[in-house]
Amino acid sequence: MELEELSVAEKAAMLSGGSEWDSRGNEKAGIPSFVMSDGPHGVRRQLGEGDHLGLGASKPATCFPTAGTVANSWDSALAEEMGEALGNEAHDLDVNVLLGPGLNIKRNPLCGRNFEYYSEDPIVAGRMAAGLIHGIQSNGVSACPKHFAVNSQELRRQASNSVIDERTMREIYLTAFEIAVREAAPMTIMTSYNEINGVYAHENKHLLQDILRDEWGFDGMVVSDWGGSNSAVAAVKAGGSLEMPSPGYTSVRELEGAVTAGTLSEADLNARAAEVVKIARMTKTEGVGRDDLLKDAVAAAHHEVARKVAENSSVLLKNTVIGAPARNGEANDAGIANSAVSPVLPLAAGTRAAVIGDMAKTPRFQGSGSSKVNATREENILDELKNAAATTGVTVAGYAQGYDRQGAKNQPLVDEAVALAASQNVDAVIAVVGLDERSESEGLDRSTMAIPQAQNDLVDALTATGKPVIIVLVAGSPVELPWFDAVSAILYVGLSGQAGASATVRALTGQINPSGHLAETWPISYADCPSAGWYPAIGRDAIYREGPFVGYRYYETTNVPVRFPFGYGLSYATFTYSALTADETGVQFTVTNDSDVSGATVAQLYVSGPSEGVLRPARELKGFAKVQLDARESKTVRIEFDRYTFRHFDTAANAWRTESGVWTLAVGTNAENLPLTCEFAVAGDVDATPANPALGHYLTGDVKHVTDAEMAVLFGHEVIAPGKPTTFGVNDPISSWVDSKGFTARTIAKTLANREAKTRQKTGAPDLNMLFILNMPPRAMSKMTQGMVDSAMVDAIVKIANGHTFHGLGGIIAGYFRNQSANKRTAKELNND
Repeated sequence: MELEELSVAEKAAMLSGGSEWDSRGNEKAGIPSFVMSDGPHGVRRQLGEGDHLGLGASKPATCFPTAGTVANSWDSALAEEMGEALGNEAHDLDVNVLLGPGLNIKRNPLCGRNFEYYSEDPIVAGRMAAGLIHGIQSNGVSACPKHFAVNSQELRRQASNSVIDERTMREIYLTAFEIAVREAAPMTIMTSYNEINGVYAHENKHLLQDILRDEWGFDGMVVSDWGGSNSAVAAVKAGGSLEMPSPGYTSVRELEGAVTAGTLSEADLNARAAEVVKIARMTKTEGVGRDDLLKDAVAAAHHEVARKVAENSSVLLKNTVIGAPARNGEANDAGIANSAVSPVLPLAAGTRAAVIGDMAKTPRFQGSGSSKVNATREENILDELKNAAATTGVTVAGYAQGYDRQGAKNQPLVDEAVALAASQNVDAVIAVVGLDERSESEGLDRSTMAIPQAQNDLVDALTATGKPVIIVLVAGSPVELPWFDAVSAILYVGLSGQAGASATVRALTGQINPSGHLAETWPISYADCPSAGWYPAIGRDAIYREGPFVGYRYYETTNVPVRFPFGYGLSYATFTYSALTADETGVQFTVTNDSDVSGATVAQLYVSGPSEGVLRPARELKGFAKVQLDARESKTVRIEFDRYTFRHFDTAANAWRTESGVWTLAVGTNAENLPLTCEFAVAGDVDATPANPALGHYLTGDVKHVTDAEMAVLFGHEVIAPGKPTTFGVNDPISSWVDSKGFTARTIAKTLANREAKTRQKTGAPDLNMLFILNMPPRAMSKMTQGMVDSAMVDAIVKIANGHTFHGLGGIIAGYFRNQSANKRTAKELNND
């Protein structure tokens, strides 16, 4: 039987999930159901029906470094190797669609989910994602890049409206997805929870049809984030294929009714159903059971892959020569070069190291939330240093916890650590510090860029001993470093996955040479961030008033000093860049390793537009290459131009344009260290046109002083954020009920918020279920309850929010029985009873 021969109800049923993780198949049409599963850095195949937040048990799988860490490798081939292992495990664990990678732009360092995203730059994010997608799909498993699109905060994530100008959206927030779609052809893509300019992502025709399908040529399945579907009918019209998880049969009835009423074309229904069927058939596996586990040999091999990724992603942020003044090393891609004395790292054989920090013994190597993986193995830095002593000659002189994991002040722990560090038996101190489990999670944004004060106090006390202090920094996103000048070295390992400890030890002891470069700017303090004054948006509208000046595009345009520029990373080797030339298809230059140590550098190409051209940041990354060099070796490196190099989006023409004129090309190791530059004449399709002077502060990137009138020029219309709602609707989150006139609604919201806060304080981890409920609008209840709640019951719930408690309760009770009867009728129809 062909798909078109199925009834409208049967086709409609295929457009929503059958359970938490399974699609609905159709046996008589030979269409199998398929399994979807998180995640971006490890397969989270849950047992039983499961839950979307990762609270239930899942099968053991390899926990690879998170995307925010992998991006620091700047190595798309390495991402592909990781993707191959991920896809292999997905196949062996009976998963057809792997929900990743995440490639939203890091608009602000406090976004709670930044550890799951690659970069503040779309070229880096897109290229890394394309590599991972290629690798995953080489196993016959579908990758699913997410969250499409303009998803930059966790607060109110299901009830937030991203208000953004078209040009910024196209150039910054969509380009990474465009690269991933064009270069890697993912079979599936996931929409985000939020609205974009007032329209939910899963029913945004401009996003899903005009751009994704018509312009980029995507021909796969569009799945909603879990509970992220709003109107099933509107989604089908706009290009949304599948809503997850199971909403029961409510959506089936809505779609069937719309076709019957003539408000939904059956052709649209057929097109969406065909997209779901395509995934079901293309990803069908044979010989894999639902309860199968990874073979020991696979787990062992993939642990080695995880270590390789971690080794290539660690970033050496500081490496001071002993006895010499501290310096950043920004002049080249090395630590301190051409000196008769050695830098602190790598640790020399014979070094006696004190290991300090709770995270050295109890590792933190991934974030919290739906991406959390049940790792096949765990390592810790303390044991790995001890295990490597025979090989490295570096011995552990002792261990001290140093700080309370939850941030409580504990002077005895500090005193114990200082006593150890000051001991005559200690030559150097390795302090493992960073963000705890409460700080980085799906469902909430960070409240500060600082690490816990208890850890800062510890570092201050350790540096006061006069011993060299080497910081191993564990965090999924930038943190403030008040003790930067006082410590001797900093190795940033990010969230490095289950093999991160051994990778860290190998870097500290010189068995490998750190080659990572930061894929995001590290400001000196949070107040320096361009969006610090309006992030996260606490109301419905998240207004992207900074426009294109995100990350380094802001800092390099305004010359605001940063702790580490975008693309920054040191090495145990030293590199020289020379002989830049440019032709019609790209740039070419020479990189030389001037040292006696092999190593890798990341060559980066930046472009600056014509001086009289449209509004642009001072420079923008347009290409990069990871270059591995033996000691004293030179290589010729080429970076090709492509469709993204010189273009800008012309909103008036609704088209991509390239300005003719003299552009500046620059090559180097980070956004500030660009020793090679040349001018290059571009023959574009439009003449360079001066930016509108009415853009005012935007012309210099000074977005913190942009006026509403200037923002209206950028957006093309006036932008005014609405105030707090006085009457609640189906799309206002439960958290907003704290302002309800009704006692019951206020009590519900306050009780949930208090319970989450107490759980976080008690356990040291966020209560993800409670956060999800607080951020959830009532309309999501009809999508997340397996059909227990329908849209009529949602309307009754909203009455409670507006103070009509008894009327609302009556509507819920009556609606429940009506819904149960309707579900039974729909089930009979689908089962042909």
